[in-house]
Amino acid sequence: MEKSFPTGVQVIARDVTERKRLEMQLPQSQKMEAIGLLAGGVAHDFNTLLGVICGQCKLISLQSNLDDGLRTRIEEIAKAAQRAAELTRQLLAFSRKQLLQLNVLDLNAAVTDMAAPLRRLIGEHVTLVTRLAPDLGRIKADPSQIEQVIINLAVNARDAMPQGGTLILETANQELDEEFARHNPLAAPGWYVMLTVSDTGVGIDKESMAHIFEPFYTTKEMGKGTGLGLATVYGMIKQSGGHIAVHRVPGRGATFAIYFPLVAGEAQTEKSEVRPLTATPRKETILLVEDEATLRELVRTCLQQAGYTVLVAEDGYEAMEIASRHPGEIDLLLTDVVMPGLSGLEVARRLREQRPQTKVLYVSGYLDAATLAPESLGPGAAFLEKPFRLQALTRKLLEVLGHKPD
Repeated sequence: MEKSFPTGVQVIARDVTERKRLEMQLPQSQKMEAIGLLAGGVAHDFNTLLGVICGQCKLISLQSNLDDGLRTRIEEIAKAAQRAAELTRQLLAFSRKQLLQLNVLDLNAAVTDMAAPLRRLIGEHVTLVTRLAPDLGRIKADPSQIEQVIINLAVNARDAMPQGGTLILETANQELDEEFARHNPLAAPGWYVMLTVSDTGVGIDKESMAHIFEPFYTTKEMGKGTGLGLATVYGMIKQSGGHIAVHRVPGRGATFAIYFPLVAGEAQTEKSEVRPLTATPRKETILLVEDEATLRELVRTCLQQAGYTVLVAEDGYEAMEIASRHPGEIDLLLTDVVMPGLSGLEVARRLREQRPQTKVLYVSGYLDAATLAPESLGPGAAFLEKPFRLQALTRKLLEVLGHKPD
């Protein structure tokens, strides 16, 4: 019997270029998420320590018999702690763990309002140009964060043009298609409001591009920057549901393109009037829940000096036990958000089932903004960011408890 042999070869080829590109981008996004978690955790713990330092400095400075030289040194310690607190806020912005005050905004108005201060910031050797789309859509974001994004990108551009140049801020409505989303996996297709910040500076080299949004990465010389500017921008944009892309031409400048989801609605332009709260506190009872012992004792001292009756608990379970035994009213629950065992949110929920009239003031330096958004706080509840000054705490208490300014 004659054997048969194959007369041909079948070859199957598949182009995996796109898959490989996406696989390369995935580790980068995962790395950014991991760095964000680490940065947020460090900022939370550091904020608690800074709150103790600032508070103790304030209590010491209030002593009437304090030597002038010692008072000056205490004030310098407090100033340094406040500068450190600003760094932790930037870390929290990168990790997207800040509480946002979301408003419907006109991005053109924000850019226009920033023009004058930006010109002072970038100096006379840099020319500022704005190109604003007349039919620009609206975005939903925190106004203060939008200002910070523009400032940080402008400073970054200024430093890339030491010999002078042009800074261009441009807005437009932009539809991101499936092709864009394939090249930028973290961006979804749809309509966006785009803000581009371009400069004619030295550009960005390939090595810097790989680390450009990482905290503490900087190409500036020692003492000229913290490396948190672009990291802060990245976190703020992501927390607002946006996307940022970088286009570089070494030696010919760089462009940062920011895309905010387009929303419906009229822009909110009115600013609430801020007046000092000077009313004398009543003798309300406050249930204080804080797991950090040094901060707990500091806040208790401050509240007692202000005239409040203070019930103190080191965790949520102790707080519920104290509340069940207390015969009188509990006017306000002052609680940390992130605690072992029962979280501050759970303590508030259980306490208000028993005492519906109790108001709540949450404090934290690290939180999930989706969980603790302003609309989810509930009636009679408010939030104060750590680290806080003792004056800010007492003013917030007056506000939550319903005291009116004189």
